[in-house]
Amino acid sequence: MKYSGIGGQAVLEGIMMKNGDDYATAVRRSDGQIQVVKDRYVSMTRKYRILSLPFIRGIFSFADSLILGMKTLTVSADILGEDGEEEEEPGKLERWLDRVFGEKAEKVLMSAAMVIAVIAAVLIFMVLPLGISRLLKPVVASDTLMAFLEGLIRLAIFILYIRLVSNMEDIRRTYMYHGAEHKCINCIEHGKPLNVENVRESSKEHKRCGTSFLIIVMMISIVFFMVIRVEGFWLKLLSRILLIPVIAGISYEFLHLAGRSDNPVVNLLSKPGLWMQAMTTKEPDDSMIEVAIAAVNAVFDWKAYLRENFGEAEV
Repeated sequence: MKYSGIGGQAVLEGIMMKNGDDYATAVRRSDGQIQVVKDRYVSMTRKYRILSLPFIRGIFSFADSLILGMKTLTVSADILGEDGEEEEEPGKLERWLDRVFGEKAEKVLMSAAMVIAVIAAVLIFMVLPLGISRLLKPVVASDTLMAFLEGLIRLAIFILYIRLVSNMEDIRRTYMYHGAEHKCINCIEHGKPLNVENVRESSKEHKRCGTSFLIIVMMISIVFFMVIRVEGFWLKLLSRILLIPVIAGISYEFLHLAGRSDNPVVNLLSKPGLWMQAMTTKEPDDSMIEVAIAAVNAVFDWKAYLRENFGEAEV
């Protein structure tokens, strides 16, 4: 495996691929055609050098991925919306946003959605596990064991959440596109020309996946909260929230290393994230693979990459 630097995510009926500051969103329209929209996004870690320092860059890279993720989801929704026969009349909320914020209405709505998503994540994955673990206090005397059980509860909630949403048809299709994204990157990074046949045979799991990042965050958080102890529910909750940037920073550094290394120890530690991807990625069909290839071709010269890393004979 040779690190390529390309990454991406699944969107509505399509895939976004990013290489450096360039990214492309490819979407399969209802008429069967693939529409590709190319743009640029300069991350905070590239704009401000201090934010690219190890253990600091993790939290800002995560924020960048959220921002870009929302932007590309909006792009894919707009493309699919153009396929509709009739444009729906804007609702009261849309009219109010347009009147108050004008051209910035979409950015305001996107920012509000991100804030709500972060708050919901804190409530579900921080407050709820801590609250459930407190119910066990009468029968669990050890604070260390309590913190460990809290971590297991957090992990169980996450797995249950993934399992439940995977039963939704739209989410399942998104997971299939997620698999196509990984397969394309694996195909390239293992020295194979990018075509449907080679992509189909490639793995749908990848060590640099966001799913792996979240699993690493939860595993590291168990260790942190077992070591760092405070008394009282609210102080414990505050400590969990304040330590999120630290845990995210450490998790990012491990993911950064894992994506560039075939070290046996690193591969072993990456296994939980790869196992979790069995739920967040599904085998795509060939039409989805074609969309992924279109997104890659828009931002990445894979032929030059293969020549440089694997030799002329491989292209």
